[in-house]
Amino acid sequence: MISEKICLKIKFERQKRGLSQEQLALQSALSRNAIWKIESGRVSPTIDSLEKIAKALDMDFSELTDVSKVEL
Repeated sequence: MISEKICLKIKFERQKRGLSQEQLALQSALSRNAIWKIESGRVSPTIDSLEKIAKALDMDFSELTDVSKVEL
């Protein structure tokens, strides 16, 4: 459940910043396929991936992983 919320939050934050999956992938040093799998919930993101994504989105790790306001 928490993993699903984090996936939704990543997608929301990416779209809020007007980034494509490809752009986020380049900025986070992850593949576009990895971003797609994470956002779609096909894989649970690792701590390392979350740290890279948070940095690429200019967010603190704790801010990205705070899912208290995310609804499924």
